[in-house]
Amino acid sequence: MKDPLEAFLRHLALEKGASPHTLRGYRTDLLEFTRLGGADASSAWLRAVDARAVRAYLAHLHGRGLDAVSVARKLASLRSWFRFLVRRGVLERNVAREIRGPRLPRKLASFLPIDEATSLVEGRAIGGAERRRDVALLEFLYATGLRVSEAAGLDVSGLDRAQQTVRVLGKGGKERIVPYGRRAATALEAYLAERAERGPLFTSRRGRRLTVRSIHSIVKRSAAASGITRRVSPHTLRHTFATHLLDAGADLRAIQELLGHSRLSTTQRYTHVGSDQLMRVYDAAHPRAHVQ
Repeated sequence: MKDPLEAFLRHLALEKGASPHTLRGYRTDLLEFTRLGGADASSAWLRAVDARAVRAYLAHLHGRGLDAVSVARKLASLRSWFRFLVRRGVLERNVAREIRGPRLPRKLASFLPIDEATSLVEGRAIGGAERRRDVALLEFLYATGLRVSEAAGLDVSGLDRAQQTVRVLGKGGKERIVPYGRRAATALEAYLAERAERGPLFTSRRGRRLTVRSIHSIVKRSAAASGITRRVSPHTLRHTFATHLLDAGADLRAIQELLGHSRLSTTQRYTHVGSDQLMRVYDAAHPRAHVQ
């Protein structure tokens, strides 16, 4: 294989549908590993890499002061690359799998209680010429749990306004259909009534597609206007969506489908369940919960 790194990145882009952002991350991580070894990413050099070289790389990362999450991500990049090279016959084994990664803290992202979520998405404190758009965007994010990149990439044509569903192109080019409720539908109709019903769904004053950065700014500004003091982002609304569904009794597998997760374990990290909810589920489900 002439260039193992470029071959891997092409595989990610063409066969896995990786985004440009993901590809840049892999390239940066893997070039750092090869340069630390004082070599290019040639097949001959890679065949000489052993577990000690990987451990030295991790020690270097820790020495730079990187946190455990960042180190684990870079090790995962290395494992993915080596797994690809084993499958292509360049390497005999994946030595990166033999190395234990750093212990990660179990961290659950923040979410909003129902009253704060309601205050935010109703946008009572939002003013200005873009009020209808901002309210539609906020209601839609909370109603669907979409990733911010997915919301930014939506077109009006992706909506089924009669069925109140949206066609979403998620990670890896995977398509899914996500429903949205009456409040979001009402906000969307009010917004769409004052603009052309073609092209990008959420646009700037000049009719250009809102960027991910712009959506972050709208959410942050709206949260501050609503009196919410904690840090709020589109991702917060995604976690809030999942948590509120689960707390109301929705099945975790269904939430997994709505969020577009490939693994249930990922969905579990997106949801927060209070002890009272756990007790209600236990009392309702366990056959011996009420046996005297």
